[in-house]
Amino acid sequence: MQVIQHRRALHQIPELDRDLPETLAYLREVLTPLGCELSTPIPGALCAFFDFGRDDAIAFRSDADALPIQENTGLPFASRHPGRMHACGHDAHMAMVLDLAQWLAGQEGLPHNVLLLFQPAEETTGGARDLCASGVFEAHRVRCVFGLHLWPDLPAGVIASRKRELMSRSCEVSVTITGRSSHIAKAEEGRDALAAGVEFYRRAVALEQALPSDVFRLLKFGRMESGTVRNAVSGRTVLLGSLRAFQDEVFFALRDGLADIGRAVAAETGCAVDVHTNDGYPAVWNPEALYDQVRARGIAFQELEKPVMISEDFSWYQRHLPGLFFFLGCGPAPALHADNFAFDEGILETGAAFWREVARKF
Repeated sequence: MQVIQHRRALHQIPELDRDLPETLAYLREVLTPLGCELSTPIPGALCAFFDFGRDDAIAFRSDADALPIQENTGLPFASRHPGRMHACGHDAHMAMVLDLAQWLAGQEGLPHNVLLLFQPAEETTGGARDLCASGVFEAHRVRCVFGLHLWPDLPAGVIASRKRELMSRSCEVSVTITGRSSHIAKAEEGRDALAAGVEFYRRAVALEQALPSDVFRLLKFGRMESGTVRNAVSGRTVLLGSLRAFQDEVFFALRDGLADIGRAVAAETGCAVDVHTNDGYPAVWNPEALYDQVRARGIAFQELEKPVMISEDFSWYQRHLPGLFFFLGCGPAPALHADNFAFDEGILETGAAFWREVARKF
């Protein structure tokens, strides 16, 4: 099957971030004979426009970058680039959209024009946001965008999604508490950064737990370091964690609450407390109206009961125009981002057929 051939060819040439010369060359080689209009709105991206003479268009997105991981699959078509691997399925995503392109080249009378997006930097700086700012959607009068991701937690070949919350907004939380060390026998001369860290952690947990149980969110700390020896007051504590939520108001309330806790703990303990959160992607939030429209046109997929606490920069498209995101089950399989990530390639035809159905029916 051509979709498997595409996946295997792309799997061997993983590239990082926005520096994707071999990947783009392969995509161009496949797309150029198909009669579509090719463009590069931002560095590392490639877009293919199929004009069926309609007034508007729908878009299909694939991410194209890989990860800085040494592959350990033993596959005969394993990565030829040491230290780089398509460990998140982006090779599969590209293959399914390329298969869609080859199908589109033979079609007439589709209800919309179609724009295909091959996007860089999903794993790093969010290439989706830059594509939105490039004007490519306005230039082609795109009314909505669709995306899909391989998902090991679903049975092989199952396509699933849900209304509203699908993938979380997230950021890393780093808390650095600076106190003053002293011998434990003279503890009153120190400022106990360990005690301050414990109090910060306790209040942070209470902040998250105070939210209603039906609000999907996560605030957890996975690492805490403090002190140097057993008989000295700790002069420094570091807590490292993650904040995830779906509604912006929940996310920012928790983030601002952590800053408030930091100020309170500093005032009470005399320690300096620095709370740092980085910028993450927004939540992937499937609009109810678009979700219902796809269902009403007889496009079949399963409904997920709960969202997942993993992020994806497809969310930037959804901030720009209506967009719907799906999961394609590839389980049982190793975890995404694992150095042995592999899957049953039979699911690729299922995903490709789903994209054809969306293009034909929507």
